[in-house]
Amino acid sequence: MPELPEVEVTRRSFADRIAGARIEWVRLGKPLRWPLGLDPQQLVGRRIQGVRRRGKYLLVDLDPGLLLLHLGMSGSLSFGPMPAGAGAHDHFDLGTSLGVLRLNDPRRFGAVVYAPDERSAEAVKLLGRLGVEPLTDAFELETFHAGLRRRNAAVKQVLLAGDLVVGVGNIYASEALFLARIRPTTRASRISRARAGRLREAVREVLARAVAKGGSTLRDFSNAQGEAGYFQLETMVYDREGQPCRVCATPVRAIRQGQRATFYCPFCQK
Repeated sequence: MPELPEVEVTRRSFADRIAGARIEWVRLGKPLRWPLGLDPQQLVGRRIQGVRRRGKYLLVDLDPGLLLLHLGMSGSLSFGPMPAGAGAHDHFDLGTSLGVLRLNDPRRFGAVVYAPDERSAEAVKLLGRLGVEPLTDAFELETFHAGLRRRNAAVKQVLLAGDLVVGVGNIYASEALFLARIRPTTRASRISRARAGRLREAVREVLARAVAKGGSTLRDFSNAQGEAGYFQLETMVYDREGQPCRVCATPVRAIRQGQRATFYCPFCQK
């Protein structure tokens, strides 16, 4: 599933190129997770002011209005000159004066939703419960530690929930917990302020490094220019079960938490 780094990498790969474009036509394919929310023809003639990100949503600011795009489990965006005819998994095309933005999503868990603005019910329903952005100054230690203290669930599950801090997906949660030397099964409420500080910094470092590496391409992720990511090539524990820890050489272990695989070093992560 594309997580925060992949979504941010995707945004950066086309945001500057589409800014200022005029929407000329829209094509809808098979239904996605949620309906668009208006007649597609109503988008024609509007200008694209810019592209932002909130969690794993891309926010395409229009004049007027807003498109919220989610890549679901397997979606990807491309942007460029008029592409070949739409394939079986191409479910949304936004034709503009500067190129075509296309959503490809084999599993159709992604979405494109229109909202009049970010305060409207449509936007609040999708964005209103998201946690703080980890790569901004709003990700403060005191608030983060207080949030952990209120949760009795395992810390990795709290990170994945997204209502305390947004965008720390499965790969990046395992990596951040390793960097912070915290075992993923530790109850969040038992984490001290000092360890919360290490975890906060680890989350920021891991996500920033993943963005710099173009995200993680485990199966078929690519950005809007068709480029793969490389973060998965340098993970410390993720997907390395049985291999020696890169720090202490202890074999990396794997467990299941909430139907997701968790990887950790039993020696480094007490």
